[in-house]
Amino acid sequence: MNPNQTLWEKGDFTRIAASMRESGEELVESLGVRKGLKVLDLGCGDGTTALPSARLGAEVLGVDIARNLVAAGNRRAQEYGLTNCRFQEGDATNLHGLSDQTFDLVMSIFGAMFAPKPFDVAKEMVRVAKSGGRIVMGNWIPNDPTLVAQILKISSAYSPPPPEGFVSPMTWGIEDHVIERFTKAGVAQERISFVRDTYAFNYPGTPSAFVETFRRYYGPTMNAFDAAEKAGRASELQKELEALFTSHNKSSRKDATSIPATFLRVTVGVS
Repeated sequence: MNPNQTLWEKGDFTRIAASMRESGEELVESLGVRKGLKVLDLGCGDGTTALPSARLGAEVLGVDIARNLVAAGNRRAQEYGLTNCRFQEGDATNLHGLSDQTFDLVMSIFGAMFAPKPFDVAKEMVRVAKSGGRIVMGNWIPNDPTLVAQILKISSAYSPPPPEGFVSPMTWGIEDHVIERFTKAGVAQERISFVRDTYAFNYPGTPSAFVETFRRYYGPTMNAFDAAEKAGRASELQKELEALFTSHNKSSRKDATSIPATFLRVTVGVS
């Protein structure tokens, strides 16, 4: 089985995605999504950005490698009566079922960055985008002091070393790497732009409870705790994550958590 599929089918990412809905809607609104636009959401999860795009009238296809998230996305679209939004299983490194120059907007918000073979990912995104269309990615930034980069950094310290040839998903948060990948896919460098943006995680519970949600449902954190437990270090990992979540919590309420996280927003114009 594909190790990337195994990772994202582990646990239940919908529990994490629930804390990301508001920022997903805000991001989509900032992209100028409108009726009639054909949108591909790659690494879409259960639809945090796909569903808001459909609500704005776009024709949306969500593609994700995790079958449980595809099923959850289709359920959510049905619940909201969004007949213009559907989800299917697929691999960002090889979108073999999708035709060239199909989509006005190809977006991937913290999705395709986790796929292996980043040059193949860039090539496929460019291939399926229409001439005159856009690619928009949201990517976490390595060593950034905010939440997700630090969760992944802490988790990696408790996890076994990655296999030989592994390319860190965090390299998608480095501008030079992004430029190299898209220029190799045929995009002129001047058509690639970057801004630093903020995404908020809003959780209806304490920071400690939010850590527990990551421990039980987020694949990378689950793997880190599995390894930490074997090494007798699970309580150490728990304390480190609780300190991180507590220190970054901006909520004024004791029973709620709101944590902003910085990401690199990449926009690519396809000619």
